Amino acid sequence: MLRNVTRLNGFAIRARDGEIGTLDQFYFDDESWAIRYLVVNTGDWLSGRLVLVSPLALRQAEWQSKRLDVALTKKQIENSPPIDAHKPVSRQHEAAYLEYYGYPFYWAGPSFPVAFAVRREAVAEAEELRGRAGQEPADTHLRSTGAVTGYHIQSSDGEIGHVRDFIIDDETWDIRYLEVDTRNLWPGKKVLVSPQWIKRVSWTDSKVYVDMTTENIQNGPGWNDSGPVTREYEHRLHDYYARSPYWAPVSGPLHSRAVG
Repeated sequence: MLRNVTRLNGFAIRARDGEIGTLDQFYFDDESWAIRYLVVNTGDWLSGRLVLVSPLALRQAEWQSKRLDVALTKKQIENSPPIDAHKPVSRQHEAAYLEYYGYPFYWAGPSFPVAFAVRREAVAEAEELRGRAGQEPADTHLRSTGAVTGYHIQSSDGEIGHVRDFIIDDETWDIRYLEVDTRNLWPGKKVLVSPQWIKRVSWTDSKVYVDMTTENIQNGPGWNDSGPVTREYEHRLHDYYARSPYWAPVSGPLHSRAVG
């Protein structure tokens, strides 16, 4: 099912032996647009320390009671590598984190939700990365949903609005759509944009460039965020823009997205 990130923020996160805090935001991969980590605020338990939880650890979701259960203990989480909320998550930090939990290094092979066996070459890469720590930056292409909220959306002929929310798939933990608020052009209208329709992102200018015109978007299906994203609406959206849906079989080489 597709869910709004803002409605997941604040969900209680429960370990095997008790609650550890609340969901604060997500880190996603800016190349694949896959959720890599949940960021959990531990509140009174660890004095508000932020910790990372991989989707691999998710065990059960209680959507009505707004709680996510993880297959970890409080001790495991307490002893996990710390995260500095004021700095980017480095590849060295990721390597230490994933090795601590025995998870696969997703940049070295197939990622979630495949088998959890750690590949030998990934372990070697992690050791090499730790050896280079402090000598050079290691950009992991991780971005936080909190930081990207508010980015301006630029069509091929003008600005159309800003990122208001993200809609994720709670089975694959991929970002399926960016919810765009177009109030400055068309008061009250919101639209959904697939990451596959993005030409490039300028992280320095906080802008997302989409492969469509202002007129396309103005005449396209609007989005009412009071309910869930239905498959019927998704069909209508993709048919209007003449784009292949993400659930269709992929054929031919993948198109790489430019990042500026």
